[in-house]
Amino acid sequence: MSDQFDFPAFFSKFTSQIIVAFLALALVIAFFSSYTVISPGNTGVIFNVWTGSLRTVPQGMAWRLPWVTQVQSYPTALRTYTMVRRAGEGSAKEDDSIDLPTREGQHITQDISVTFNTSESQAAQVFKAFKGADIEDIEATFIRRTIITVAQNTAGQMSLSEVISAKRNELQDNIQKNLSLEVEKMGFHLDKVNLGASHLPQSLELQMQQKMAAQQQAQQAEYELQKQQMLAKAEVAKAEGEAQAILVRAKAQAAANHLLQSSITQNIIQSKAIDKWDGTLPQVSGGAVPFIDLRGMKGAKE
Repeated sequence: MSDQFDFPAFFSKFTSQIIVAFLALALVIAFFSSYTVISPGNTGVIFNVWTGSLRTVPQGMAWRLPWVTQVQSYPTALRTYTMVRRAGEGSAKEDDSIDLPTREGQHITQDISVTFNTSESQAAQVFKAFKGADIEDIEATFIRRTIITVAQNTAGQMSLSEVISAKRNELQDNIQKNLSLEVEKMGFHLDKVNLGASHLPQSLELQMQQKMAAQQQAQQAEYELQKQQMLAKAEVAKAEGEAQAILVRAKAQAAANHLLQSSITQNIIQSKAIDKWDGTLPQVSGGAVPFIDLRGMKGAKE
C-alpha cells in the first residue's frame, strides 16, 4: 500500500503551483501595466474610469492603477498633417489633395499642410473632447475634415485667378485664421498653414495657358508701342532742339550784323580807303578813281 500513488496530494500540489504561477504572472502584468512612458514632445492624460477624473502628466514615466486608470498622450511638440496629390508624400498613402471650388464654379485640387499642437493645460480638454482617441485617429477624422471644410469655404469666395496667383497669400492667411478658430475650440493650437501646389484640370490648364500667352502678347505689343512712342518723342525733341539752335544762331547773327552796320560810318569808310590807297592816280582817264572826298581832305589841310 505504501507504493500506491497519492493522486489527491499530487493534484493539490499541482493546483497550488498553478495558482502561484498565475499570481506571479498577474503580478508581473500588474507591474508592467502600472506605468506608461510618455514620449518626449508629448503630455500624458490619466483618466480614472471609476471616478471620471482627469489629470495631466509631463513626458517621462507615468504611474497608474491597472484596470482603474487609462493613460493617453497628446503632442505638445509641433505636428504636421499633410494632404497632397502625390501618393506616398502625405499623411495618407493615396491622393489626399483638397478639391477647392472657386467663385465662378471652377474646381482645382490643392496641396496643403497644417502644423499644430496642444499644451499640457489643454491636453485634458482634447482627451475629453475626443473620448481618449489617439492623435492619429483625431488627425484622420476631425483635423482632416476641418481643414477641408474651412479651405473650401474660404476659396469659394474668391475667383480662380485669385486662388492660384493674385491673392494666394490672402487665401492662405484666411484659411489659417478660420482654421485656428475651429481647432482651438477642441484644445489644439494652430501654428501654420502652408499651401502647396495647385492642380488644374487639363482643360482648365489649357485655357489658362492660352490666356497667359495672350496676355504676354498684349504686354509685348504695349511695350513695342511705348517704345515707338518714346523714339518718336525723342526725334521730335531732337528736331525741336536743332530748330531752336538754328533760331538762336540766326538771331545772334542778325544781332551781330545789325551791330556791325550801325558801327560803320562815312568817316570810317573814307579812312579805310585812304589806308589802302598808295597815292598814285590812275594814268588812264575814264578809269576808276579811289573815291576820296577831296573836299573833306581840303578842309582837313586848311
